[in-house]
Amino acid sequence: MIYPFDHPHDGGHDAVAKLVGGKGASLWAMTSKLNLPVPPGFTIATDECHRFLENGMTARLQSNVRAALKGVEAAVGRRFGDAQTPLLLSVRSGAPVSMPGMMDTVLNVGLTDATVEGLANVTGDRTFALDSYRRFLAMFARTVLGLAAPAAVTEADGTDTAALEADIAALKHIIAGATDAAILDDPYALLDACIGAVFRSWHSPRADHYREVEGIDERLGTAATVQAMVFGNQDTHSATGVVFTRDPSTGAPGLCGDILFNAQGEDVVSGTHRTLPLEALADRMPAVWADLETAAATLERYYRDLCDIEFTVESGRLWVLQARRGKRSPAAAVRIAVDLVEDPTIALPKNEALTRIPADAWDGAHGHGAAGDSHLLAMGTPASPGVATGMIVLSADEAVDIAADGEDIILVRRETSPEDVHGMGAAKGILTSLGGMMSHAAVVARGWGVPAVVGVETLEIGADRITLGETVLKAGETLSIDGSSGKVFAGAITATRQADPYLDKARGWARDLGHPAGG
Repeated sequence: MIYPFDHPHDGGHDAVAKLVGGKGASLWAMTSKLNLPVPPGFTIATDECHRFLENGMTARLQSNVRAALKGVEAAVGRRFGDAQTPLLLSVRSGAPVSMPGMMDTVLNVGLTDATVEGLANVTGDRTFALDSYRRFLAMFARTVLGLAAPAAVTEADGTDTAALEADIAALKHIIAGATDAAILDDPYALLDACIGAVFRSWHSPRADHYREVEGIDERLGTAATVQAMVFGNQDTHSATGVVFTRDPSTGAPGLCGDILFNAQGEDVVSGTHRTLPLEALADRMPAVWADLETAAATLERYYRDLCDIEFTVESGRLWVLQARRGKRSPAAAVRIAVDLVEDPTIALPKNEALTRIPADAWDGAHGHGAAGDSHLLAMGTPASPGVATGMIVLSADEAVDIAADGEDIILVRRETSPEDVHGMGAAKGILTSLGGMMSHAAVVARGWGVPAVVGVETLEIGADRITLGETVLKAGETLSIDGSSGKVFAGAITATRQADPYLDKARGWARDLGHPAGG
């Protein structure tokens, strides 16, 4: 079955999430209940995932997608595949249980040699149109076909028209070497292929590993959400970002997030770019910031919990693309639970709050900080709290092998992608030179209670060593990080346990209510 975002579902949010996945349920709630600005679209239900994996793209599914697409075209006033006023789409995964970054997304679906000219004419910006086309071809090659596009193509400057045209030609050549090149002229065939890639990503190695760690039933399947594109890379008044309604590392109240201007969403969550703090939006677009504050408050009241929200600003207008209950560190889970009890707009019952505190948070072991700065080498962004010490390891596969021998390791990467999830799970700590605290990798680290420091600008990574400023350390040497402060240290350091008044309060409630954590 396929459901437009405004479908009149019966039942509550959790029941809808089982049907159309967590992303689909959030889009339904934001469209039908909360009146938030959401680009129109539809969700292909989770049960279609298993049908696709068994039977492929059937004529029935194709027909239903085409019919649902008519509704999106009517809402937007553009037609998919039209060379004059083209409608472009995103295709995203969305399981009933949050699996951030573990499955696939394709953006700018519908761009071809013909429609890119239409996009350029409609917007009056050929460079923007070519940048979007280059992005689509790179994602199609990587996500749909499993090809590795050259770094010179995928990371090229998006403002040089001649360079963009050269990148597009190179990507088309790469794709033509792996499949029938005629698909690049058929927007409907491209859409079918992208939907199929999203469904197949349910059984990608990273998704399988994540489900194993999290105990998620593989029988659930993923939905596929097809949505009209809005463009954070359209102009200097456009942006893309991720906002949490509270700090997911500490639990402190107030909006917290990452943003990039003149960019698209994958630039933020992939961890491949140096992001800006969310406050940059307040400085540059105060009216949009006010709209974002309103949307975030609305969503937190609806979910009665910390929310993780992805958004795009297109030419000064805010669009909300998805919302979900946010992953948080064990220490943050305690503070958020206590604060939501005491927040009069939510007034979470104490017994429910106690169920939201994970078992590994009750002993306070995550409330550690570094005892001093005598071996301080660098500073980065504190992405997941706690202190970790271990030997330097430079690949996810090696991290798994060495950790299996009982060694504590720090996984050091230029950026961590979802493909590194198995190594992240084996590491005592994670250190990166790129990315922000809202990248998918940082989100996973917090959820697993793994200390992480990201975006260390002075970190350079070689084949068998790293450089932090003027200090060179070889793989296998000892390194320490403090994910609460963003500090990076040479050698082992002493960690100190820090008092947590929120944990003390939660323990008191547990004793009063007879909760097992109350002793």
